[in-house]
Amino acid sequence: MNKHSMGQFSRRDFLKGTTAAGLGFLGPRGKPSKQDSSPVKKGKGPIIISTWNHGLAANEEAAKVLKTTGNPIEAAKRGVMVSEADPNVTSVGYGGWPNRDGIVQLDAAIMRGEDLEAGAVAGIEGIKHPVAVASLVLSETPHVLLVGQGAQDFAIEYGFKKENLLTPQAKEAWKKQAPLREDHDTIGMVLMGEDGKMAASCTTSGLAWKIPGRVGDSPLIAHGLYCDDEAGGAAATGIGEEVIKVAGSYQVVEFMRQGMDPNDAIKRVCQRIIRRDTSRPDRMVGFVAMRRDGKTGYGSTTENFEAAVWRNGSNNLHK
Repeated sequence: MNKHSMGQFSRRDFLKGTTAAGLGFLGPRGKPSKQDSSPVKKGKGPIIISTWNHGLAANEEAAKVLKTTGNPIEAAKRGVMVSEADPNVTSVGYGGWPNRDGIVQLDAAIMRGEDLEAGAVAGIEGIKHPVAVASLVLSETPHVLLVGQGAQDFAIEYGFKKENLLTPQAKEAWKKQAPLREDHDTIGMVLMGEDGKMAASCTTSGLAWKIPGRVGDSPLIAHGLYCDDEAGGAAATGIGEEVIKVAGSYQVVEFMRQGMDPNDAIKRVCQRIIRRDTSRPDRMVGFVAMRRDGKTGYGSTTENFEAAVWRNGSNNLHK
C-alpha cells in the first residue's frame, strides 16, 4: 500500500465506506438507483473529437489505444500525451511557453464518464506528461486535484523524471518580454469506445507569461472538461478565466443531457460568455463535445477555431 491511500483506505475502500444515507435514492435491496432519463439513446464508438490541428495526431494515438485495449481512460491519456511531447506545440507540455518568470508550469485533468471519477494536477513543474500524473491521481488516490510541489513529489514517487521543459524556442520568446497572450490552443479530447463508455482529457501550459501560480480552467473538473456517460462529454480551450466563470464544460454537458444537439449546446454557452462582457468580443473560448449517442459538435466565441474528429477510421480537421 502506498502512502497516498489515506491510512488504511484505498480510493475504492474510501468510496465503499460511504453510507447509504449519503447515496440519495435507493433501489431494490438498498442499492443506489441509477435511472436513465435521457431522451437520447446511447451510441457506440470508437469516436474521438479534440481541439485544434495538433488534435489530429492525438486522435490517431487514441484510436490505436481504443483498438488494442478498449480502455477509454487510457486512450484519452495516451492521445493527448502526443501533444504534450511535441516541442512545436507551444501551449502544451514540452514546448509550452513559460510563465512571467520563465518557468513552465503545467496543468492537466482526465475524467471517466462511467462513474464520474477524475484526476488532475495544476502548477506542476518539470514533468513532461502531466496528464499521466492526473491519471494516477484518479487511480491511486481518493483525491481529484494535486497542485504545485505536492503534485511534482507525487509524480516523482511514481517514477516520473524531472526534466527541463523550457525549449530554446520558448526561452527566446520569453526573453522578448511579450505582453500576456490571450489566445490559446489547449488540447482537450472527448472520446467513446466501442462499448459506449466515454472519457475526456485536457492538458495545457496555460497562458504564456502568466503570473506564477495562475491556474486556468483545464485542470478544473466541470470547467476545462466534464464527462458523464449518461449525457456526454465536453472539453474547453481558450481563455480559462472566461470558461471558469460559466462552468463551461459542465454547462455544455447539461444542455446535452436535456437532448440538445452538441453544436447548439456549445453555442448556448458561448453566447453566455459573450453576453457577460460585450466589451471584449475578441476573447476566445472554444469547446468540443460529444453527446452520449456519439454525435459530435464544436464551436467558439471567435472565428478560426478547429476541431479534429476521428470516426469510422477517418481522421479529419474541421474549421
